[in-house]
Amino acid sequence: MSSLSFEATGVAREAVEAHVKQLVSERFASRLFEQDAALWGAEAESEASMRLGWVDLFEQSRSLVEPIVALRDELRAEGIDRVVLAGMGGSSLAPEVITATAGVDLVVLDSTDPTMVSSALADRLESTVLVVSSKSGSTVETDSARRAFEAAFAAAGLDARQRVVIVTDPDSPMDQMAREGGYRAVFNANPHVGGRYSALTAFGLVPSGLTGVDLHELLSDAEEAAEFLREDDEDNSGLALGAALGGTDPLRDKIVFVDEGSGITGFADWIEQLIAESTGKETTGLLPVVVEPDAPEVSGAADTLVVRLVAPDAETGDASTANEVRVGGSLGGQLLLWEVATVVAGRLLSINPFDQPDVEAAKAAARGLLDDQPEPEAPLAVDGVIEIRGSADLFGQVTTVTDALKALLGALSEDGYVSIQAYTDRWSCAELAKVRGPLAATAGRPVTFGWGPRFLHSTGQFHKGGPRVGAFLQITAGTEVDVEIPERPFTFGELISAQATGDARVLVDLGRPVVRLHARDRTAGLAQIRAAVASLAND
Repeated sequence: MSSLSFEATGVAREAVEAHVKQLVSERFASRLFEQDAALWGAEAESEASMRLGWVDLFEQSRSLVEPIVALRDELRAEGIDRVVLAGMGGSSLAPEVITATAGVDLVVLDSTDPTMVSSALADRLESTVLVVSSKSGSTVETDSARRAFEAAFAAAGLDARQRVVIVTDPDSPMDQMAREGGYRAVFNANPHVGGRYSALTAFGLVPSGLTGVDLHELLSDAEEAAEFLREDDEDNSGLALGAALGGTDPLRDKIVFVDEGSGITGFADWIEQLIAESTGKETTGLLPVVVEPDAPEVSGAADTLVVRLVAPDAETGDASTANEVRVGGSLGGQLLLWEVATVVAGRLLSINPFDQPDVEAAKAAARGLLDDQPEPEAPLAVDGVIEIRGSADLFGQVTTVTDALKALLGALSEDGYVSIQAYTDRWSCAELAKVRGPLAATAGRPVTFGWGPRFLHSTGQFHKGGPRVGAFLQITAGTEVDVEIPERPFTFGELISAQATGDARVLVDLGRPVVRLHARDRTAGLAQIRAAVASLAND
């Protein structure tokens, strides 16, 4: 018996009733666990055939536990107990959730912001091990972090390569480099698992295990859930959840997540990247909107579905509450549950849940800017310490941040959403995320918040490949520090600037409204932006 719990009301319940029987008759669950690549149609079959290793990886993953624990014990015996993870997207979000839920410390460096990088480099270097996670072995953010840490280790008189652990696919450029270079340890992940489905592979287990997480318990929870999720049964919560997400009619494509005591720290952020990157393509998809319990989106709109993440033993919800889903369970079980539900939703949406065709666009634009080093475009206006840029057709007589925000909200369609994209240090600038709620209240539409550049490896796919209804607020900030990237012709400051500018250009080229606010002074500028959003909400 699985410990997972699932309830659906209103249109969500109707979607379950409309689709689960058919999914059962088609043997979707058992075929999924048999790794049947034909489940998503002929066009997706080639990709799916290489991406279904996550459904039964338990034995393979258990074989990793002993070497991970042995390495952890070796490191601790040497006084090395601070674990820093350099990874992006699925390589960082799953370990962040796993360790935070277990109450152990993991420093997740998933940014190219020079202030954040310098903070990570400055703290207890003598007791630090760096885990570098990259499926492709060529991710620019993780490779840059590796180079910076190796230089810092060497400058401190430490053996750099004995302080670095590599997690990557077999035979990737990083795998070859690390084995030839004599790094402390190299762990290979299953190459038949995509990054966002990799929570229970080496990408999730290595950094989590090095911090002290009980990996056996995590895997046991997931394996127990698998026995239930593989069954062709109308009580299968994976089928039901997937139907609720992708089967409403008309489609409620804004999925509002609110945590009501799930006990899983930051879980909605992991679900966000899983769903957005898996479904946001071919101008369709599901947009996860992670909100606070009292957020305006929770009241529900015609195109939203509320998902409440609850404790495993939570009481049954109010059946009279319309259009909601309640999901509970242990972490290991829920990781697998949401992966199953996401590919079920992909089936119902008629998309391939394993590719990410639009992720490369922003990367290519950033590379072009780094190669050419063009002069920065002049701001359309300057208000205090804020430079205002953006889509030219948005701006008439815009002279203030408030004017720019009003122009952006004025471009929203009835079924639109706002995406706030903050290319700054999420450690020291965490308060900036509080602009999300007031802006949602003002807009009357769902608002998402993402830290750049990490969202480029998750929700960035939806913004470019999903429905063309987003409006984008990009926030960047100057910094008093910069960090060199050894053997690269650009710094971290130049890299994050190119990533932000490149992504904005791709969105503008897609015809989307974009406002870019650059704080010349980080502290004063971000305070000015928060004040402008608050003033709009109070009007």
